[in-house]
Amino acid sequence: MNITELETCCPECKSSLVDDTSSGERVCSMCGVVVMEQLADYGPESKSSSLEERFKLTRASGQTTFSQHDLGIATEISISTKDYSGKTINYQVANQMHNLRKWQQRVRVSSPRERRLANVLSVIGATCQNQSLSDNVLETAAKIYRSLDSHMEVKGKSVACIAAAVIYMACKQCDVVRSLEEICAGTGTSKDLKMKTKLAAKYYRTLVMELGSVTAPVITMDKYISKISNLTNTDVRVERLALEIAEKTKDSNVADGKAPNGIAAAYLYIGSILLGQNVLQRDVSSVSGVTEVTIRNRCKEILSNYKLNLTLRPSFAKN
Repeated sequence: MNITELETCCPECKSSLVDDTSSGERVCSMCGVVVMEQLADYGPESKSSSLEERFKLTRASGQTTFSQHDLGIATEISISTKDYSGKTINYQVANQMHNLRKWQQRVRVSSPRERRLANVLSVIGATCQNQSLSDNVLETAAKIYRSLDSHMEVKGKSVACIAAAVIYMACKQCDVVRSLEEICAGTGTSKDLKMKTKLAAKYYRTLVMELGSVTAPVITMDKYISKISNLTNTDVRVERLALEIAEKTKDSNVADGKAPNGIAAAYLYIGSILLGQNVLQRDVSSVSGVTEVTIRNRCKEILSNYKLNLTLRPSFAKN
């Protein structure tokens, strides 16, 4: 009997084989004969419950990512005072490893183009982490920036503003509600936020013109209402009523030429007033990014164009 037959069936009873991962043996499912010992384990280094930890513990992790300039396939020298066996290394070896780590980082970003790419991708990753954006948005933003080399010149542009413009385009493609001002605030300090937002908007318009029209999902009013409701911890009933009012008035021209976050804040405030919930205009204004005067004006426009009929449900006293 050859090796192939030994690996597929039992040499005694011709039954199927079962791999015992705990003992590292391959045994017969019927008679229990040990056919092979010391199986090669191709799984992770240790067991984990989450998917993220499982990817980190895989052997020779073949997972690549566009969010790193080397696609995440380069070997990194970790900062540690112990060797592979757990013994403490002396100071001479520690200094040698420090020099190797320093030169490895210099070699990885040898050219100015790679240095600029690594710098922008690091800002994109930090901004996505500050804004709690998903990995899908991060990978999309990295792919968009990588495609800019053949379309526009990025040398000399502000790193924070070009990163904010790329993330804003990725959010639109991934159907994520984020304003450009929020993304610019997540890139670093809040100093000169208005100037950064204006420059990032200029870069975004340039991206749209250079990369062409990218088919992006239309962000409806429901997304803005749900976002403001979640950030203000509003009751679910208020959110449902605001969504219902927005659905009834979607065919009107109330939202024409106006910021959608102001209209969504007005819908949510009207719903809270009708249900008797204590929602302050100041809280809704700070979250939505519009002033309290804008919210009051949008509420007047909605209430003046439509008549709301409320049906009250009688409350029965319990014995």
